[in-house]
Amino acid sequence: MLAWFFSATAWPMEAKLPYSPFHLILTAAGCALAVSCALWCARSPRIRPSRLLASCGLSLALLELYKQGFLWEIVFRHTYNWWYFPFQLCSVPMYLCLLYPFFPGRQKRFATFLQDFGLLGGIMALAVPDGLLHPYWALTLHGFFWHFMLIFLGLYCRQKNLADPLANGFLRMLPLYFFCCALASVLNTIIQFLPGQHAYADLFYINCFFPSEQPVFRQISLMFGNLWGHLAYLFASCLGAWAIHRICGRTGTFCKSTLPARRHGD
Repeated sequence: MLAWFFSATAWPMEAKLPYSPFHLILTAAGCALAVSCALWCARSPRIRPSRLLASCGLSLALLELYKQGFLWEIVFRHTYNWWYFPFQLCSVPMYLCLLYPFFPGRQKRFATFLQDFGLLGGIMALAVPDGLLHPYWALTLHGFFWHFMLIFLGLYCRQKNLADPLANGFLRMLPLYFFCCALASVLNTIIQFLPGQHAYADLFYINCFFPSEQPVFRQISLMFGNLWGHLAYLFASCLGAWAIHRICGRTGTFCKSTLPARRHGD
């Protein structure tokens, strides 16, 4: 039954190039929709943040299950490719959204992560979309929708004042990011020694056995060693998240004020 389902949705497509009309139009439309939905949801008094974030987490989890099944059944023919193990920077929001209702004492940090690193991951993946463009419609649309969802979640957390706008809020959230990096490093090492032709993963793009796969940081790895390339990447990601944190902290109130105010009794 599942094999039939994946085969029925394996619609081939010509793999599009980055910055092609397909990429630019889809990105513009998806980002506009994500921004509009985030503003509307944040303004609606009927939408509870815990339920919304949990629903988004469940939706992302179902999408990820579909992707993993599609890769297993269609792309790699019953062989698991650890490269696609769902623990990248852009995967963490799925787990945080699912955990959000159950950790009230950590919700502020979770929301700050969704705002800072979630927006960073969504924006950067759409700006450099090589990993999103596949020869199958299902995988391509999955990748784009996933990162539109990250933009929606980050902006919603900002507009709903779920994230901590203060500088200390970023510092209190940062250990969560480093914990994820440490866990990714452990998984990279374990996967490296598993049997099979696809026993290779670059979770968080910090596999110590290989140079960085990211532009610029790969050159640093080749020139100065893998450690320095990965450290430079981690520093740059923190710097990018910090920039988003500061921008959101300064513009969040302004963005909220541009929405028409509800009249008393509406």
